[in-house]
Amino acid sequence: MTTVFYIASAIALLSTVMVVTRYNAVHALLYLVVSFVAVALIFFVLGAPFIALLEVIIYAGAIMVLFLFVIMMLNLGEIAVQKEKEWLPKRMWGGPGILSGILFALIVYTIMQGGQQWTIVEMIGPVDIGSELFGPYLVAVQLAGLMLLAGLITATLLSKRVKFKDKTGKENK
Repeated sequence: MTTVFYIASAIALLSTVMVVTRYNAVHALLYLVVSFVAVALIFFVLGAPFIALLEVIIYAGAIMVLFLFVIMMLNLGEIAVQKEKEWLPKRMWGGPGILSGILFALIVYTIMQGGQQWTIVEMIGPVDIGSELFGPYLVAVQLAGLMLLAGLITATLLSKRVKFKDKTGKENK
């Protein structure tokens, strides 16, 4: 299982670097999905299947849908259709395809080795995680929630067009 961990870690690092270095948002999204699946496999190998499941459901599922909705909202019509064809040439699928194929092989290998005990770990359920998180760390969780709310309000206010008058009395946006 150490080999699976190191290969999944390498794939996660490589695909994350590709996310950061891509100029095209669609290409970055494809590499980001590969990165999320690799991180989920790492969590699974380390004995945290619940966190691995959350990684796939929340990040690879919900966050990717959100990003796709944003890209769809920015669609500008017929010009955008031509740009999408340029964004996704057939050669572009090579990198994410190879990394996804390696991850798929690792996942199949991990499932096939499921009868063996890799490490002696105690399974921690959602109730245990919730009681530990909201027990001694209640104040930190509440502060994190307030910071996220402040960020949401700030982003909403920054996205609105504010009209103001400059020194000459001319109205600007």
